Amino acid sequence: MTLLRDDDLAAAFDHASRSYDTLVAVNPGYHAHLRRSARRLGLPGRGQGLRLLDLGCGTGASTAALRRVLPAADVTAVDASAGMLRRAAAKPWADGVTFVHAPAERLSEAGVRGPFDAVFAAYLLRNVTDPDAVLAAVHGLLRPGGRLAVHEYTLRGRRADRAVWTLVCRGVVQPVATLLGDGPLYRHLWRSVVEFDTAGRLARRLGAAGFDQVRALPLPGWQTGITHTFVARRAPGPREDA
Repeated sequence: MTLLRDDDLAAAFDHASRSYDTLVAVNPGYHAHLRRSARRLGLPGRGQGLRLLDLGCGTGASTAALRRVLPAADVTAVDASAGMLRRAAAKPWADGVTFVHAPAERLSEAGVRGPFDAVFAAYLLRNVTDPDAVLAAVHGLLRPGGRLAVHEYTLRGRRADRAVWTLVCRGVVQPVATLLGDGPLYRHLWRSVVEFDTAGRLARRLGAAGFDQVRALPLPGWQTGITHTFVARRAPGPREDA
């Protein structure tokens, strides 16, 4: 199969939105890993006075992770799938969370304006047509010294990592998704990971996009070698302190 992109991918997520939370709930560590990545942003205190951009928020799992770690921050949560976004917005949220329907490539058209103190992008970059363009836009939305966390399926590069990923997808995820009528999306999931950057390559991509202090950090459990947090910073200006 070919990878799903743009409107086709958004439509597939629209259809899958009704069962998406059920599927991720059976993924061991899914929500805990998002919270770990949010903590790895290294932002102070409870986030008082900070503006965060949750790019590719889906049904709100990443938004919830940010709010759990930084409950006083203002969060703008964006997704290209109207169905996923409706599910997210329907959940109970404290003040300070705003949802915006927009592709990551067209944030300015949707009125998303910086500067943000941090951007969190979970399971996003391998799903966009031009990840370098998205990273350039993110760089422009961050304040100097602002932080980026990319939480993504990125194989470490060993054959064993690909084998585990294939076993989980083809043995567990795809059969269940097919029964729910969402087979194409989860076949895309498998292929999007094996065809995307390895962890090392994505770290280099972030550096090429102008970010510094780039680190690729593993996540525990069965996803070791499969999922990583990438943390980076927009460099401060010559007279600014991070």
